[in-house]
Amino acid sequence: MSTTDNNTKGYLALAATSIIWGSTWVGSRYAVQFVPGLQISSIRQFLAGSVLLAFYLIKGEKLPTWQQFKWLALVAFLIIALNNGLGTWSVKYISSGLAALIAALYPICTVLLEMLFFKKTNNTPLTFVGLLVGIGGVAFVFYENAFQAQPPGYAFGVALSITGMLGWSLGTIFIARNKHSMNPYYATGWQMIIASAMIFALSRATGNHIPIAAIPSNVWITMAYLVIVGSVLTFVAFVYSVKHLPAAIASLYAYINPIVAMLVGAWWLHEKLTVNLLIGSVITIAGVYIVNYSLRRRKAK
Repeated sequence: MSTTDNNTKGYLALAATSIIWGSTWVGSRYAVQFVPGLQISSIRQFLAGSVLLAFYLIKGEKLPTWQQFKWLALVAFLIIALNNGLGTWSVKYISSGLAALIAALYPICTVLLEMLFFKKTNNTPLTFVGLLVGIGGVAFVFYENAFQAQPPGYAFGVALSITGMLGWSLGTIFIARNKHSMNPYYATGWQMIIASAMIFALSRATGNHIPIAAIPSNVWITMAYLVIVGSVLTFVAFVYSVKHLPAAIASLYAYINPIVAMLVGAWWLHEKLTVNLLIGSVITIAGVYIVNYSLRRRKAK
């Protein structure tokens, strides 16, 4: 296959990743109207992780060692249990677009955490510009919301979403400082399975669950989309785009997701979409992009 064909398919894979992963926020928002968010997340991670594990175990991957398992468990807790579990719970109280926007802030949060707690001081002036732009965009978004009546649980939903994003940021730092020699896609399958057990335990402890038999058919249809399309197929598309496109291009999905979530949420679930929210989101995403760009330049040098 020619390089041109690979590039074309890479861009198609990138488009699929951007649109579908953005829409999964809306799918989760729809599902939590009928089933607790923690239970939705637990089932989704278990089913998607089972598919990935089965595939790689059939290909001959070995079971992880005890050291690897401890590493997998910590990453599963930070990046999946906190991020996806609490993120899915949060869309019970806040819009899918706002939840996706908060999640997209993790590169900014990662830089701030490294500066504050790990004394990382080799950031460039461009990094600080990106931080200021991103924080300004977030302030713009929440400034508009500050003068409007919010639905019950709004502050709790924002807190859940921010906590999940912090978990993702801490997980990113942990992985960078504690690398492990495992197939990353096989490792992801284990992380999903482990995280599903953690989220299930939290759902039971907090009473956020219903009997499996009581889950309505429309939620199972949505779950099938979240697992088969949103997790497995999009994961394959993401891997393809990473392999055949420059890293700077392949990472663009992270900036498109929140906008997709806002537009699809407004269309399907009639979530409120204002000009100020869109402007603030674009400013925020621009800040995240500048931070990521500055980090790539620093790494290249």
